[in-house]
Parts: sequence; C-alpha cells; structure tokens
Amino acid sequence: MTLPDIEWLHLAVRWFHLIAGIAWIGSSFYFVWQDDSLTAAPDDPDADRLGGHVWMVHGGGFYHVRKYKVAPSRLPDHLHWFKWEAYATWASGTALITLVYWLGASSYLLPAGSPLAPWQGVGIGVASLVGSWVVYDLLCRSPLARRENWLSGIVVVLLTILAWALSQVFTGRAMFLHVGAAMATIMVANVAMVIIPNQRRMVAALLKGETPDPVWGQRGKQRSVHNTYFTLPVLFMMISNHYPITYSSHWNWLILLAIAVIGAGVRRIFVLRHSGSAKGWMLPAAAVAFALLAILATPTRAPQPAAADTGAEGFPAAPFPIVQAIITARCTACHADHPTMPGFEEPPQGVVLQTPEQIVERAELIEKMAVTTDAMPLGNATGMSQEERAILGRWIGAGAKR
Repeated sequence: MTLPDIEWLHLAVRWFHLIAGIAWIGSSFYFVWQDDSLTAAPDDPDADRLGGHVWMVHGGGFYHVRKYKVAPSRLPDHLHWFKWEAYATWASGTALITLVYWLGASSYLLPAGSPLAPWQGVGIGVASLVGSWVVYDLLCRSPLARRENWLSGIVVVLLTILAWALSQVFTGRAMFLHVGAAMATIMVANVAMVIIPNQRRMVAALLKGETPDPVWGQRGKQRSVHNTYFTLPVLFMMISNHYPITYSSHWNWLILLAIAVIGAGVRRIFVLRHSGSAKGWMLPAAAVAFALLAILATPTRAPQPAAADTGAEGFPAAPFPIVQAIITARCTACHADHPTMPGFEEPPQGVVLQTPEQIVERAELIEKMAVTTDAMPLGNATGMSQEERAILGRWIGAGAKR
C-alpha cells in the first residue's frame, strides 16, 4: 500500500472515529442530563413504577420521557439499545492506534535508543489496554464497590501509575494516547460486559413474567456514572497529539493527571448543574486551575549560550550556516522532499526544511516544536542536543534571519 493510500485510510478511520465518538459521548451526556432532570410524576398511571419524568422541547416538537425504577410491567414492542455507538468508537480508535502507533512503533511508539523491539512495545501497549480493564473490573466487583469515594480514588491512583509507567517506555504522545485508550477500553467494556448484559437479564426476566433484580440496574448505573467522568479526560487525550506543550514535558504524566482531574471536575460541575446543585464559583475555579497548570507546565527554557559562546555579551545569534547544519542533521531525515527516515515516504504534514528559505519560513514552528519543547525530532530519533536547541532559540530570538 502506498503512502497516499495509507493517508486516505487514516483519514477514513479518523473521520469515522470522530463521528462514532460524537454519537456515543452525545448520547451519554443526554442521558446523564435526563437522569438528573427527572421530577416526580404522581398523576401518571404508572407512578408507583416510575423514577420520574421530564418534558422537553426541541426542533419544534414536544417530548415526554419517563424513567422506570426497574422496568415497565410489560416489554414494549420496540426497544432501542444504546450500544453500537460505544462499540464503533472503540473499534475505530483501536484501528487508529494500530495504524499509527503499533504498525509505526519504531517511529511513533518508542523513543530513540529504546532497548525494546517494536513488537515488545506493541505488546506493552496491548497489555495496558487489557490489563486496565481487568484490574478496574475486579475492583468494581470487590467489596470496595460499595464505597464509591474510595473506589474512585484508587482508580485515579492506578491510572496515574499507568501514565508514569508508560512514560518510561513510550514517547510522550504515545503515552497520552495509550492512557486515553485504556480509559476508553474501560468505558466500552463497561457497556459490553456489564451494562448491556444486565439490561438483557432485565428484559429476559420481564419476558418470563418475573420482576427484574434491581441490583442489575444499580450495577449498570454505577458503570455508566464512571463512564460519564471519563469522557472529558478521554476527549482531551484523543486530541493531545496536537499539543506538544503537554506531552513533551519530563513531567508529562503529571500534566496528564492534572488535565484529567480538571476534565472530570468540569464534568462533575455540569452534572451538578442539571440538578441545580452547582455553585457559581465552581466553573471559574476549574478555569483558574487550568490556567495555573498552564503556567506551571509551560517550559521556562530560555536560550542559553553554547559552550563556545560562554561569556559573549548578549548571547549573539549563531551564523545561519550553523543553524542550517543543525536542521539538516536533525530534521531533514523526515522533513525532506524524499525522507530517509524509515517509515516516512513523504514529509510529515508537508513540512520541508531543506532550503534556507524553507527554514526561515518555518522558524516559528521550529521554535514551538524543538526549542520551547522537545517534541521534535520525534522521539529525538536523530539526537538533537540541548546545546543545539539553544542555538536555534538564539537564532530565532534574534529575528530568524539568513
């Protein structure tokens, strides 16, 4: 398969993943809002069976939705199951990880100089997804499940350990995506292994004329609530590869944890708003927390003099030929009309850094990706040194001229 074919495949899978994700997360948000907006329906003929009802208006129409505490007295002829959105999102997301990170393990998954073979890195990636679900599910089936605060705290600690462990073996962007994929795996497994099976048990009991065990619904509800708080962190991790300021840091696993906690907190605020319990200060507090994280996590790297320039007043910019030599040695293996880096048949994102004009034109991008962060070279495969980054920074700071 040629590179253009692969690019079109990436586009198709990514687009489908986005569509499926919107459908899944959208329905999840809707049902959480609906649950928290229910009011008593004492005049309803089924009032003793109802957990509440809600009237809505949308698109010029009025809707009346009722929720049963356990189940209706008889099963309706047409019953919609919300499951394919979750399955399609996970399947397309796994396909993306396979295409980008597992098939391109030497370029995107493992950092330069990694002692691991590509197949070993892929094995760790797969194990992180499967293992996360197994451990989480065992916790939810243990007596700890009756103490929700403790359970939530332990899940956060375990996800933090996972992020730290993966940061030791994967590139920063691969670690972010794998933690997100692990959380998404937990979410879809909750649907496939707990929520839907329990709903099927309830339906089967109704068909037999029996009263469903309310525990089935309670366990499904618990997993659904967990999924609710996973959504915003997972959405961030889905787009994190566009923001090297987060994953290129030495403390990237802590940054991931902080953003995940803030995201879950924002989701909590909106859940509370549905029931009128949110306080006015909560959302601004989340915004302040995010701003503080941005301040603390932003590198304060300033261009420092190279050894040969020590003592030079004002740290003068290096001559352009030195800058071009660094770019040629460290960047053009990928960013050339015909890349020589294995796994690249065309320059990533169409960025070419072969001529002086191209280098000057891309100075701002070079600063963002290789000076203020260590995002590039990818996995530092070509071994760009901090001294070289400092030289590039001084050249850019002096106006990025030839």
